[in-house]
Amino acid sequence: MHRLMAGVTILEHELSELRLLVERQTGILLDCPNSALAAHVADYLETHELESPAALMTRLRASDQDPSVLPAFLDGVLNANTGFFRHPGAMNALARQVIPQLYARKSEDGPSTLRIWSAGCGTGEEAYSIAMALCETLPGSNGNGSSNGNGNKEAKAKNATGRNGGIVENGLPASCGHGTKDWSVHIIGSDLLPSAIEVAERGLYPQSALTGLPPAAIRASFSKIGSPNGNSNGSQESSQNGATNGSSNGAGNGSAYGSSNGAHLLVKPRLRSLVTFNTMNLTKPVYIGRFDCIFCMDVLPHLSRAQRTALMERLHLYLEPGGYLFLSQTEKLCAPNLNFRSETFDGYTFHRKPLAASAAYGR
Repeated sequence: MHRLMAGVTILEHELSELRLLVERQTGILLDCPNSALAAHVADYLETHELESPAALMTRLRASDQDPSVLPAFLDGVLNANTGFFRHPGAMNALARQVIPQLYARKSEDGPSTLRIWSAGCGTGEEAYSIAMALCETLPGSNGNGSSNGNGNKEAKAKNATGRNGGIVENGLPASCGHGTKDWSVHIIGSDLLPSAIEVAERGLYPQSALTGLPPAAIRASFSKIGSPNGNSNGSQESSQNGATNGSSNGAGNGSAYGSSNGAHLLVKPRLRSLVTFNTMNLTKPVYIGRFDCIFCMDVLPHLSRAQRTALMERLHLYLEPGGYLFLSQTEKLCAPNLNFRSETFDGYTFHRKPLAASAAYGR
């Protein structure tokens, strides 16, 4: 038994019923301790002026009538791990192995489209990390550290990239907008929580969120939001996006991207234009087309075994033949009957759908 508010308690079996209800309607396993879940319930009841856990249950059961109810309840109770280049091995494999292979294969057919899905993107850092890696990797990008399409791209990438997920130490291209003249890039980021998608669409992050990335890479992809005293070196692009909150205090005369407490950085429009965000429940997805690459990092542990298998089958179906699935290194394929071929690059293992996929799970 857990006491929530004055005169209100929640029983252990009610917490169990709540977990089962969430799993049934979203496919998500609430793996937090009972004490943490009870505290979250208490906050939710108070915020929404509900009298009892029973009233909460009634509201959640009627979530079909208001799809925002369940995500609103889950916001704050799900352990959302996120961050820029949080999985450097995956980004490194994408930039140095997968993209060159896809480019070589697709370029034979003329102008091509590259579609990548960040499934469970949280507040958008993964989707933007993918965009940053692509801007460095694709031939035809103009700027520092970029390739000019003369066939030296892969060699240059191997020499220049370290453990920054394909980001070269001397900076990203200064210009990366809509891919290259013969290569159209579209990245989709989806998440269950509308609040997370709102942050992703805004593209505004505290400077501390980019700790560890090369300063030149940050300069190429982000604009610093101006300080109230007018000493900011932020670019015009930040004001064009209407971002007025999140200021830099006491930036001084140093670099606009140095260590300044309280500073916020805004994703530049040319990077933002590559990414589209939407709210989606991966256990009840809407078909949004085929993809060359799908990132599904740290999602599977939140799902039941049956939901994991069903999700892997859908992701296999949504991949183009020859497409790639990226999971975190602590996750394993939970549907062994699927036709995936595991590959390893520089210590990171990812999974490729063969070009001649079986009829059952392919084309």
